[in-house]
Amino acid sequence: MPPTSDDVVFLGVRHHSPACGRLVADTIAILRPAYVLVEGPADMNSRLAELLLGHRMPIAVFSHYRDDARAATSWTPLCDYSPEWIALRDGHAAGAQVRFIDLPAWHPAFAERPDHLANRYADAEARYAEATRRLCEHFAVDSADALWDGLFEVTGPGDLAARLDAYFALVRGDAEVDPGDRAREEYMASWVRAARARAAGRPVLVVTGGFHQPALRALSSSGEGPCDWPEVPDPPEGALGGSFLVPYSFRKLDAFGGYQSGMPSPGYYQLLWEQGPQEAAHGLLRAVTERLRTRKVPVSTADLIAARGMTQGLALMRGHPQETRVDVLDGLATALISDDLDRPLPWTTRGTLGAGTHPVVVEMVAACCGDAEGLLHPDTPVPPLVHDVTERLASLGPAGHAIDLDLTDPDGLSRSRLLHRLRVLGIPGFARTTGPSDGADPVFREHWEPRAAHGREAALIEAGAYGARLDEAASVVLGERLRAAGADAGPLAGLLFDTVLCGVGELCGELLGALKAQVRDLRELAPLGEVLAAALGLWRHDRIFGVSRDPLLGAVVAGAVERVFWLAEGTHGGPGVDVAALRALAAARDALLHAPEVPTVTRQDAAEAAGRMAADPLAPAALRGAAFGLRWALGTAPAGAAAAAVRALSASGADTLGDWLAGLFALARDEVVGGAAGDGESLVDVVDAVVTAMSDGDFLTGLPALRQAFAFFPPRERERIAERLLERRGKRGSARSLLRTTADPLLLARAQALEENVARLLDRHGLGPVR
Repeated sequence: MPPTSDDVVFLGVRHHSPACGRLVADTIAILRPAYVLVEGPADMNSRLAELLLGHRMPIAVFSHYRDDARAATSWTPLCDYSPEWIALRDGHAAGAQVRFIDLPAWHPAFAERPDHLANRYADAEARYAEATRRLCEHFAVDSADALWDGLFEVTGPGDLAARLDAYFALVRGDAEVDPGDRAREEYMASWVRAARARAAGRPVLVVTGGFHQPALRALSSSGEGPCDWPEVPDPPEGALGGSFLVPYSFRKLDAFGGYQSGMPSPGYYQLLWEQGPQEAAHGLLRAVTERLRTRKVPVSTADLIAARGMTQGLALMRGHPQETRVDVLDGLATALISDDLDRPLPWTTRGTLGAGTHPVVVEMVAACCGDAEGLLHPDTPVPPLVHDVTERLASLGPAGHAIDLDLTDPDGLSRSRLLHRLRVLGIPGFARTTGPSDGADPVFREHWEPRAAHGREAALIEAGAYGARLDEAASVVLGERLRAAGADAGPLAGLLFDTVLCGVGELCGELLGALKAQVRDLRELAPLGEVLAAALGLWRHDRIFGVSRDPLLGAVVAGAVERVFWLAEGTHGGPGVDVAALRALAAARDALLHAPEVPTVTRQDAAEAAGRMAADPLAPAALRGAAFGLRWALGTAPAGAAAAAVRALSASGADTLGDWLAGLFALARDEVVGGAAGDGESLVDVVDAVVTAMSDGDFLTGLPALRQAFAFFPPRERERIAERLLERRGKRGSARSLLRTTADPLLLARAQALEENVARLLDRHGLGPVR
C-alpha cells in the first residue's frame, strides 16, 4: 500500500512515468477514494470538465500572466500515461471529486524559475542531482533516466509504492528547498487538510511529484483543517492571466527536444504503457529499423540479429529483469555504428541533440520520440484570438496557395499587415520570400509562400494570451520585445521595421520615443548605425507605411548622427576593417546629404570632425579613409588631396593602404568612380600606379586588404574599373571574364609567386630550361 497519513494516501510520482501511471490507476481501483488531489493549477478546477471532453492526447494546460513588471507563460503537459492525467480520468470515473491543488502558474512562487523551465512539471531533478549522481554511481549507470528505468519501469509492481517512497525520501533529503517550493507545498497541504476534513473518514488520494511528497505528508498531518476549500488566488489588480487547453505533441514532450521534466522518449514510453517492456523493446527496434531504411541507411538482417543479441546481453549483464530503453539503444548503437563518435551518446546525458550528431543516432532518438500530436475536442473553449484569426485568414484566399501583394494598394497593404502580425506572433503557415527589407528598400511588392501549418492551433491559443484581436496581440508582443531590449539598441532597428510592417501606430510612437532616449547613450557604432539607417530610410522614403517625415523619426536620426561622430572621433585601434562602423558613418553621411534639416550636426561640423579623424595617427586606417571619404562626399576635401593621400600611404604598407581605401570607398564610392583625384587624374589610375609599383611580396601581403576594399563596389562598377585597367595597359579583352577567375585570386597570386621562386632557384643551380 502507498504511504499513508491516517486516511490520506500520498503517491509521489515521476512525471510521465508509465510505472507511476499504473500505480495511480491500481490505487484508485483498490482505494475508491472520495477525493483525488492532483498537482496542477488550482485555477483550472472550475473547468476540469474541459479536460475530460475526450481529447486525443497529448494536450497541455497553457497558462499566461502579464502585468507591468513581468510576463510569464507556463505549460502543464499531459499524455496517456501521465500519472496526473490518469488520476484525473480514473478518479472521475470512480466517482471521486477531483481537484488540482497547486498554485496558479502566475503566482510569485513560480516567478524565480528560469525561462527554460517554463512548464509546471519541470522536475526538481536539478536540485537533487547530487543524490541521483550517487545512486547512478552505485548502480553503475550513466544517467538518472537509465537509473529510473532499471529501478521502476521494467520491474514488477509488487512493492513499487514502497520503492518509490524510499527513492523520493532519499533524494528529497539532500535537496535544498527554495521559497517557491515551500509556498507551493504549504498551499497544496492546505488542500489535503480540507479534503480530509470533508471526506469524514473516507480515503483521500494525493498525487504529486515525488519531490513534494515527503513535505506534503509532514505538512498535512499538522492539525485539522477547515472543511472549506482553500481560496484560489486571483491575479493582482491590473494584471491579465488565464489558462486554456492546447494540443501538445511528443516532439515538445521529449527531453532530447528541450523539454525539462519527467521522462524522455515519449514514443517509447507510450509503447511501454500500452504493451509492456518486452513489446516496447521490440517495437523500438522495429521503429529504428524502419526509419533508417526509409532514409536509405543500410540495415541488414545480420545487423538486427547482432543488435538483438547485444540488447539481451546488456540487459542480463546489468541485472534488468527485462530490456530497458537504454539496453535497446546501446545494443543498436553497438551493431549499427562503426565510426568513432566525438561525443557521448545522448541517452547517457540530458539535453538537446547538437549539430554534427551521428545520423544513425539522430534517427534512433527520433524513433524513441514518436510523432504523436494531440487534438482538442471540438467543444473545447478557445481564446477570442483564434476566432478573430480564423475569420481574417479567409481574406487571404484558398489555403495552400502563394500570395502576391501590391503594397501600394490599400487591400494589399492590409493583407500584408495581417501576415506580418501572424509572423511576429510565431503562427506557422506562411513565409515571406520577397519584399522590402527596410524603409529605404524600393520594393513595393511582397510574395508569401505557404508553409506547413502543424501546431497552428496551439500557437494561436498560446498567442491568445496577448490579446483578443490580432492587431492587439501583435502590439503586445512587439511591446515586450521593446522592453526586453532595454538599453541594447541592436534589436531595435529590426523591431522598428517590424512595427511599421505590422501597422502598429501607437506602439511605433512608444518605440521611437525609446530609441530617441537610447541612441544618445550607445557605446558601439554597429548597433547605432543599424538604428540610424533604419530610421533614416523610413524618414526619407516611406510612402507606403505612413511614417515618412515623422518628427519622432527625425529626432532619432538627429540623436544618432550626433552620437556617431562622438563615438567615431574617439575610436583608436590597429589594422583591420570594422565594416559595421563604416556603415554607421555612411548612414550619418546620408543624413547630412539627404535630410540636412534633421541633424543638429551641420555639414561644417561634420567636415571638421572628419578632418580631425583623417589626421589622427591613432585611428584605424579604415576610419581615417572613411573620414577622408566623408569630407570628399560633403565637398570639403581639397582638390588633389585624395591622390596625395594614396601616394603617401603607399609607404605605410599595402595592407594599410587597403584598409584606408576600404574606408574611402565605403563613404565616397560615387566620387571615386565619377570624380578626379587631382590634375585630371582619376583615383583609380593613382591606385593602379601605386599597386603596380609594389614588389611581389608587398603585393601579396596587401592583396587581402585591397580585395576587401574593392568589394565595396557593386559588380557593374567593378567591371568598369576592370575595363579602365585594361585600357591603361593597352589590352583588349573581357573585363567581366577578368573578374570571374576560376579560383581565389589570392591563391592564384601566391601560386604565381611560388612558381617564379622555383624558376629562379632552378636557374641558380643550372637546372632551368635550356634557352
